[in-house]
Amino acid sequence: MCVRHPDRPTGLACSRCGRPACPQCLTPAAVGQHCVDCVRASGRDTPRGTVVGPRGIGSKTPWATYVLLAINIAVFAATVAQAGSFTEVRGSRIFYEGALFGPFLADGEYWRLLTAGFLHFSLIHVAVNMFSLYILGRDVEITLGTARFVGVYLASLLGGSAMVMLFENPNAINAGASGAIFGLMGATLVVVLRAKVPAGFVLGVIGLNIVLSLTIPNISLWAHLGGLVFGAAAAAGVLYGPGLLPAGSRTARNVAAVGWASIAGLIVLALLIGVMRAATLTA
Repeated sequence: MCVRHPDRPTGLACSRCGRPACPQCLTPAAVGQHCVDCVRASGRDTPRGTVVGPRGIGSKTPWATYVLLAINIAVFAATVAQAGSFTEVRGSRIFYEGALFGPFLADGEYWRLLTAGFLHFSLIHVAVNMFSLYILGRDVEITLGTARFVGVYLASLLGGSAMVMLFENPNAINAGASGAIFGLMGATLVVVLRAKVPAGFVLGVIGLNIVLSLTIPNISLWAHLGGLVFGAAAAAGVLYGPGLLPAGSRTARNVAAVGWASIAGLIVLALLIGVMRAATLTA
């Protein structure tokens, strides 16, 4: 928990005093990031909410995280109302029209690559994913900014769907936000590495979740791994990509363009993988 905001779980910490802190309470330093108290103690100005990454991209309020939570919960409530059950929502028309199912994707219903990420099989399924989104989403959004956070989330969701189509049984029904959630784990790891903060805790969480994905039945391992890779790659494009620019070209506009090009490229790649795999099902 952040020492200044006890309601905010966080995987980040001050590289000077070691105390846990949320992105809003950290400011970049020559080595890692320093918390508000350490900055004050060293006589520097109080940080203004700007965090890891290109200057000025942070966001103070994670509005997109809250909107995504609301959308997922509202969609689940609608499927429950249609199906008349909290555990057998596959009888819902919404679920039928939106879940990831290879044969329907092969018929041109490509929207399923996206909509499947907003559907859940049961109350426990949606509760676990929304709790994870609440914990991870706020820190990542405050770090990257709302617009970039949405881009990373979509790239992770679509990357998870693409890997399901590529490596899993295309005749199986898949749904859930877990691919996007794993993408946020990957993004959190990139944020921690960029801040030069010890990444052991984040790596441990990712490793534990991968083990659970391997051992718990009926969990889509490839959705998780795909989301993890695409989310980490998207965050790396935002936070590390601008470093590839020549020093004289690192204007705010160019830095932003590199980040958006990385996110857009990953989204296009995920869509291409999903669509091309669907095409092979009709061959």
